[in-house]
Amino acid sequence: MRKAVFPGSFDPITLGHVDIIERALPLFDKIVIAIGNNYDKKYMFNLDQRNHFIQKTFEGIDKIEITTYEGLTVDFCKKNNIDFIVRGLRNPADFEFEKAIAHTNRVMSKIETIFLLTSARTSFISSSIVRDIIRNNGDVSSLVPSVVIE
Repeated sequence: MRKAVFPGSFDPITLGHVDIIERALPLFDKIVIAIGNNYDKKYMFNLDQRNHFIQKTFEGIDKIEITTYEGLTVDFCKKNNIDFIVRGLRNPADFEFEKAIAHTNRVMSKIETIFLLTSARTSFISSSIVRDIIRNNGDVSSLVPSVVIE
């Protein structure tokens, strides 16, 4: 079974995340959306809210499993028999950052990172931009799944 993890903080999940996950589905037998929790980080949405958003967004899709984790992604992968990490790339800066992490992960383990380019319609979306718009009472309906707005 080919299992991949799509890790992130998903604070909140965006249509960019959804795009990458939907496009990765045909490549793997199972995709684990792993919500990272870093106690040093201040989140806009708590872990239960982020989990709820993702559960509702992918409700009924059997190939998707949703969980939370702490620590290194490679350790999570080893513990859960996952051989692939899926990451989305929006721009060259994302590539340089993700490339360094992927190389480090390969040194630490045999886990491969698969990069998918975001689609043109979602390449500008980031959770930090969404959070800023929400803080300023703006409309994020074209940037996030409807469950986030509810």
